[in-house]
Amino acid sequence: MALAVFALWWPAAPAFAQSDADFLAAKATFEKGDRNRLAAMAPKLSGHVLAPYVEYWQLKLGIDEASPQAIRSYLDRYPNTPLADRLRVDWLKLLAKQGLWSRFAEDYPPPATDDVELACWGVLYRWQRDGDSALAAAIPLWFTGSSTPDACDPAFAALIRSGELTLADRRARFRLANEAGNLKTAQALGAALPGKDRVADRDYTAVTRNPLRALESGKFTWSTGGGRELALLALERAARSDAGAARPAWVTWRDRLPEADRDYGNARLAYHAARQLNAAANEWFGEAGAAKLSDDAAAWRVRAALRVQAWDDVLAAIDALSDAQRQDAAWRYWRARALAARGRKDEADALLVALAPEAHFYGVLAGEALGRRFAVPASRPLTPPAAELAVFAERPEVRRAVKLAALDMRRDSRREWYYIVRDLGDDALLLAADHARRVGMYDRAINTAERTQGRHDYALRYLAPFRGEFETAAKTQDVDVAMLYGIARQESRFAADIVSSAGAVGLMQLMPGTARWVAKQLGRGDYRQALIADAELNTQFGAFYFKYWLQRLDDMPALAAAAYNAGPGRAQAWRPPRPLEGAIWVETIPFNETRDYVKRVLANAMIYAQTFDTDTRSLTDRLGVVTPRNSTVVSAAALPGQ
Repeated sequence: MALAVFALWWPAAPAFAQSDADFLAAKATFEKGDRNRLAAMAPKLSGHVLAPYVEYWQLKLGIDEASPQAIRSYLDRYPNTPLADRLRVDWLKLLAKQGLWSRFAEDYPPPATDDVELACWGVLYRWQRDGDSALAAAIPLWFTGSSTPDACDPAFAALIRSGELTLADRRARFRLANEAGNLKTAQALGAALPGKDRVADRDYTAVTRNPLRALESGKFTWSTGGGRELALLALERAARSDAGAARPAWVTWRDRLPEADRDYGNARLAYHAARQLNAAANEWFGEAGAAKLSDDAAAWRVRAALRVQAWDDVLAAIDALSDAQRQDAAWRYWRARALAARGRKDEADALLVALAPEAHFYGVLAGEALGRRFAVPASRPLTPPAAELAVFAERPEVRRAVKLAALDMRRDSRREWYYIVRDLGDDALLLAADHARRVGMYDRAINTAERTQGRHDYALRYLAPFRGEFETAAKTQDVDVAMLYGIARQESRFAADIVSSAGAVGLMQLMPGTARWVAKQLGRGDYRQALIADAELNTQFGAFYFKYWLQRLDDMPALAAAAYNAGPGRAQAWRPPRPLEGAIWVETIPFNETRDYVKRVLANAMIYAQTFDTDTRSLTDRLGVVTPRNSTVVSAAALPGQ
């Protein structure tokens, strides 16, 4: 984003340009870990709006030698900021490692944090203060498929010695690590199991090297806990690759397992089959008995039933979800659809009526199921007085967030902005969103406007910047402009120069290889990679790429959106063997990110279409019926997006 956009908010822009360069040089010095050079550079930046960052970097690099007074001074001068909270966490960890519990107590507990290492240090602090009863707080930290910090080990070891972490708990974590694919963690957990429950490193490695062969051989010591865990490991790894191929061997041997282990294995096989869109997954879930499913597996049990439109099973699977899951809009909608399919119209309509006013994918579908045409909910926009906007703009934390965005330090800018808006009421949120819009921070404007609870401004939630570029691209490529806006809102939130971690660039998040391919198709001999973030070129190329796959995917926006996000090869592979309602197809997309992306893009497009008064099709019509893959469709294998 051009610095000129932001220079309007501060006087003497040329002077700030130089100090900005000094600041970025200081950042590079910090990243190299050069404490002495950073200390020499710091005085020159003492008046810069981002001076707190320079001071934080100095403290972080020298935290082992920092005085409590220096840390306390920083925390007191910058309270309720992301940097202060990060410094406090690092300081507490240092004090804990040094066993300085009295100083640790002065700043513990910190503001809410999900830092597991600090949580374990907190347990150890309370353990030495309160005795063994404090260790119970570490038990929830045990149940993870990830590795845990060394700080957790003393508490876990004590809980194992006392029997508060049981053998069943230890086996459960071993399974969680295998399910998560964290094989090194799982291997260590298995090797630490006692006696005949131990899973030797050699055996673990042999199974993971060729799990299907191990499963087919059935050569496990079925009478021991370790042997049974190896059998379930072989099933987990083989089913992850191909559940259908793993099933025959599993069925051959599963009766050798105790019922609880057999149910667990049946559930894992069905889960992987569901994610692989295997039509038998719903039937296989029926073999899982009393197995306790994770939230993710329970959701896939619903999707497996949806995929084959087994509405009784859909209802039963939704009813088995956790209380929190059942409140999700997706499962409220599909419960209504299942009730309607079973002839329970009044119950279905009651759910749909409650869902229809909500402005999202399922709210739109719920309204259409009731025969209503979707309408963007009424807005109550705020017109902030100029004086209030000026006061907000001059707040140090606001100036920091804007400057960080201008210097392309987007993650830090987002953190600062979150701290600014996290406790605001609706009017203050809309004022903050309006300020973000005025300075070109469109992503923050949208996200902030979306936080309101009672007073909403849909013009802020669904900003439409770069109107000329999008309309020209839509007209040139004969694409619905609302779909382009729907994609860009989800891809970039209209940050024109943003670069993703994968290297995608600009409003339409084009990969460099995709941009080169599009340039060739369009005969753009003048294209060079330095132009990829240009709004006009980026929207033109994005529109061409979307239209290209829309035409090759039966003019179905849902498939084309999935192709835009996950690649056309995957979108093709996910097509059903028989015609399937589009909404069910979207709900059963195997990738969580892509499933959410397609829903949001299509809902965005519905709102933009109404705003622009363009495509008036219903969402149900846009989704249509997804048909099996046409063998005459051009192969996607060698084309961009793969």
